[in-house]
Amino acid sequence: MQPMHLSPLIIFHICSGTVGMLSGIVSLCFRKGSRGHRLAGTVFFISMLGLSISGASIGLMRDQITNFLAGTITFYLVVTAWSTARRADGQIYRFDWVAPLVVLALVATYATYGIQALASPTGLKFGYPAPLYFIFGTVALLCTVGDIRMLARGGVFGTQRIARHLWRMCFAMFIAAGSFYPGQQRFFPESVQKTNLLYFPVLFAIVMLIFWPIRVRFANAYKRA
Repeated sequence: MQPMHLSPLIIFHICSGTVGMLSGIVSLCFRKGSRGHRLAGTVFFISMLGLSISGASIGLMRDQITNFLAGTITFYLVVTAWSTARRADGQIYRFDWVAPLVVLALVATYATYGIQALASPTGLKFGYPAPLYFIFGTVALLCTVGDIRMLARGGVFGTQRIARHLWRMCFAMFIAAGSFYPGQQRFFPESVQKTNLLYFPVLFAIVMLIFWPIRVRFANAYKRA
């Protein structure tokens, strides 16, 4: 039997993640709405779908529930971010009524595992500490609230639509970057780790996660648009 780490699914997962991080960096460097941004964003969207689906599948196959959850929330973030950018102001799709249910289930799951980690003698659940579950649970909760508000208002409009698109894409990229490094730190030579260059994708995603939503909400150019 072929080893899991050499299987086509693992190779596909690695390639999807690599393309996703590179295209994500390129997309965020272009002016929003430009042809370059749209092209790189499309590549990012497709590769992140592949990354999240393969990651969740690998998590199920290996009984790694945390990887399954990470793949699920990444898939949700990418799909909702993409649909937000493609829709017109005030437009609601059918799956917008299902998405809050999916992410609400993630909230309950993360909260449960976080509480179990706190109650554990080791302070861990599936090898991870409680704060990690609570952080992702909080993000899932914010997504749930945002989805419900969008439905209650009859859609999302103006700069809120752009900001919703950007922060969800940036957080999906942050998850992918963190899964790559330091998530797979053990696979890199110590000499490479000492350079700290592999932290760049994570730091870049964090900076963009903070920068773009703020810029979109307060920049006059986006308000006029």
